[in-house]
Amino acid sequence: MAGLIGRMLGFGLLGLVVTPIVVTLAVLTLAHTFDPSCGRPGDSGGCEMGAVSIGVLSALPGLAIGVAFALYRHFRRKRLTPAVRP
Repeated sequence: MAGLIGRMLGFGLLGLVVTPIVVTLAVLTLAHTFDPSCGRPGDSGGCEMGAVSIGVLSALPGLAIGVAFALYRHFRRKRLTPAVRP
């Protein structure tokens, strides 16, 4: 049980850190690709602030995804392991 909690904590923290980084970079890439006004002098950083806002809001879903992934791995491994009979 302690191992499961440790893995949940580890994967949860990994998701908490990695997801906002990936989401922010993806939103910035898409914004600069499809909106020609992004990055121009009249933009005043609107595209960048939108990307950061979405990135920050993705932190808690990233935590949930990490914990769910740890639980999925645990129960899948438990299901695939044959039962030991005395």
